[in-house]
Amino acid sequence: MDVTPHLALRPAPAIVFAHVEARADRPRFMVPDGVGGWSPVTWRAFADQIRDVALGLPLEPGERACIFAPNRVEWLSAALGIQAAGGVMVPIYGSSTAEQAAYVVDHSGAAVVFVDTAALLDRVIEGARHYADVRAIVLLDDGLVARARAGLEETVPALARRVLSWSALRAKGAAVHREDPGALDAKLEALDLDQPALMLYTSGTSGPPKGVPLTHRNVGVNGRDWLQNNAALLEEDVRDLLWLPMSHIFGYGEAGAGNQLGWVSYLSDPKRVMEDLPRVKPRVFMSVPSVWEKIATAAGAAEDVDARFAELTGGELGFCLSGGAGLDIAVKEFFLARGVLLLEGYGLTECSPTLTLNAPDAYRFDSVGRPLPSVELRLADDGEILARGPSVFGGYHEDPAATAGAFDESGWFHTGDLGRFTDDGFLQIIGRKKEILVTAGGKNVAPANIETRFATDPYLAHVVVYGDARKYLVAGVWLHEDAVRAKLDGDGADQLEALVQSRIDRVNAELARFETIKKFRVFGQALTVEDGFLTPTLKLRRKAVYAHFGAALEELYG
Repeated sequence: MDVTPHLALRPAPAIVFAHVEARADRPRFMVPDGVGGWSPVTWRAFADQIRDVALGLPLEPGERACIFAPNRVEWLSAALGIQAAGGVMVPIYGSSTAEQAAYVVDHSGAAVVFVDTAALLDRVIEGARHYADVRAIVLLDDGLVARARAGLEETVPALARRVLSWSALRAKGAAVHREDPGALDAKLEALDLDQPALMLYTSGTSGPPKGVPLTHRNVGVNGRDWLQNNAALLEEDVRDLLWLPMSHIFGYGEAGAGNQLGWVSYLSDPKRVMEDLPRVKPRVFMSVPSVWEKIATAAGAAEDVDARFAELTGGELGFCLSGGAGLDIAVKEFFLARGVLLLEGYGLTECSPTLTLNAPDAYRFDSVGRPLPSVELRLADDGEILARGPSVFGGYHEDPAATAGAFDESGWFHTGDLGRFTDDGFLQIIGRKKEILVTAGGKNVAPANIETRFATDPYLAHVVVYGDARKYLVAGVWLHEDAVRAKLDGDGADQLEALVQSRIDRVNAELARFETIKKFRVFGQALTVEDGFLTPTLKLRRKAVYAHFGAALEELYG
């Protein structure tokens, strides 16, 4: 498609209002109705929600407001309403514990917190002593107001009086609009592209998470690059199945693309996404690798592979994007053989987020693509990927030391990732700079490069490579218990060891000798977010795993 009409830089809420008159009565979202069907939310209704939030919020320009909720239309309405009011939207991952959520609220200095579901509300109540400076707690579900007030009355009574229902917030905003119909336009016109629009907290593989403020310009430039890169496969007014959490920049970005291109977004979630795919028959689908892998595995096991593939996906996929982690080349080739090109790129939250992307007319499955038009990339002497450009953030929130450590004197942002360029300019990721192991023989090993080869393994949930300053590498192994149980049918420890060894041998055959895993140990304790071994985005916290399981792994060298 011709994306030229969409290339002007505008704040995200302004994009909605620029299109609302032309799309007013068309559905923007389709929401599950609880009985197997879908209920539409029109563009007009969506825009009215954003307007009411922007005009009703007790928020001054530049102040921050958190959203702690799973996906729903009101999540995005709250986010864009915060931005329209001149505020900074701060999402909190739904997997966050009470302590983690409280840290983000406290560190960001949030003036308002939006929350939904009883489970997340209980975490707010548990951490309420960190919310003392919060001006309002807004419940996206009016039915939770009584629970919030009762719980907060027992912990921080002053907060109980600051609880506000979604309906009450909207009523305040609607009243302002009736008195001054031009109030929202005035707020939108006052927005500056160089003011912060959102602040995301990095997962923090070590230490507390850091706040990453992104301006309207940062996000807008990246969105413009994204449109230009993908134009050949993009379409307006088509269906997408939006299941990625909007608290992650990948899911938030998909919602933003839908606002720009007039998509009808069917809302789903991780539990229902495979079930919803054939029902919705999306033209646009974005996902992390696990769903692409499930589709390829299920279709590949069928007698009629192509028919099963069409049945699983709805048969109408046109634009597909994979992100969040590396995707196995075999999966990309499987989709391409069915006429579906899976595009993959690379980026970081600090870069709004995308730095490189494969393109419809220029892709290599062994790479993460070429740099986007507004991005400068180069490699440091040690192979670290350095980035510069208008989509790169300006520094961490209230952390000058971390900011100084992230940029060099020439303004290059140090990503911490190691890469190499192919002869034709495509970037390949080798590993993480800080996670490089140096064996006793002086060989540099990127453990993540080995571990990702197990990402699609049906029996091994996690493999963590270990062996810094050692003669050889060993690994901790965590199982997909149900799959292993079904495979072994109750057989004993010898069979389990043989199964794991066979899976490791398969990967070892692809590696240099010094990279191969010589010994392993199977652990029963799962790696979870709650125990601190995974980040909220399910990335490995290597230091925490080494600290907890290191002694047992050291025994493999005895």
